[in-house]
Amino acid sequence: MRKQMRRWELNAIGRENLELKYVDIPVPDPRQVLVQVEAVALNYRDKMVIESGRGLPLKFPFTPGSDLAGKVVGHGDAVTLFSNGDRVISTFTPDWKDGLRPGDARTPAYRTLGGYYPGVLAEYVVMPEDWLVKAPTTLEPTQAATLSCAGLTAWFALVERAGVKAGDTVLIPSTGGVALFGLQIAKAHGARVIVSGRASNATRAKALGADYYVDRNREDWMDVIYQITGNRGADHILEVIGGEHLAKSVQLAAVGGHICQIGALDGFDITAPAMPLMLKDVTIHGIGTGSRQALLNLVRAVEQTGIKPVIDSVYAFSDLENALDHLERGPFGKLVIEINNNGRA
Repeated sequence: MRKQMRRWELNAIGRENLELKYVDIPVPDPRQVLVQVEAVALNYRDKMVIESGRGLPLKFPFTPGSDLAGKVVGHGDAVTLFSNGDRVISTFTPDWKDGLRPGDARTPAYRTLGGYYPGVLAEYVVMPEDWLVKAPTTLEPTQAATLSCAGLTAWFALVERAGVKAGDTVLIPSTGGVALFGLQIAKAHGARVIVSGRASNATRAKALGADYYVDRNREDWMDVIYQITGNRGADHILEVIGGEHLAKSVQLAAVGGHICQIGALDGFDITAPAMPLMLKDVTIHGIGTGSRQALLNLVRAVEQTGIKPVIDSVYAFSDLENALDHLERGPFGKLVIEINNNGRA
């Protein structure tokens, strides 16, 4: 096995400090595995960490990225969960195994890969065995990499917190990575799905199963959703925009509805009118991805239902800068970095 690999590194916060370097391939400790990375799915969060640090305790040199798919090519003597050759994906929040998320009222936990912990934009990584799960056998690495954050977030929100079921109406005001996973997961559970977004994305969203598509640039887009639901509103809303948009979700929610607050594209300070929130008995779930057990549940569901992640574009490992620019423009689905090891293990 060769002794060096390529890895993206930051020596300080800022895109101008991002470099692709040659470093030694790491060696696993007794309970660690060595993974040959095959693909890394990007999240908008990765761009924010690179450009601003997001207030995280980054240790330089820092490698960004959190969502990998790869193959186990080495492991320590005490490893029991994996063998060489196993296909794996990373867990976004490694310390969150099951149940409630770690942390307390004063200090919520935010120890993620590509933030508190080093990231995965490298040809090889080592990590503890329970920071990984086996990848779905039904997906290619570029597809499997998208499950760790975007797929898990949509799954944890709709299934494990909101409890989506057949006959429910789900509103998804976006066509990004989490949103399109939400669309497919909701349809797999027998729900009716309304998607709102740019008019240009209507055909593709309907091809994925959207029952209705509403142009978000229409002045009356909320009235259209009221009409679609017969004024009942949506049982579940994936609030991936945040900011003042939460107010619209509260207004569009059904009596007893669930809003899953996920994104903050319009800001981290969210606002909502109190009266409809109270009078409609709306539940707001704060969603920060999900646990390792939830990821195992998602993998099983993907294998059983045939869900295929929506990938907008795949970029070469050396083309990270252009992929980050594409994130800014807003892809339809996920952007993935494919890592070509030239067949060398």
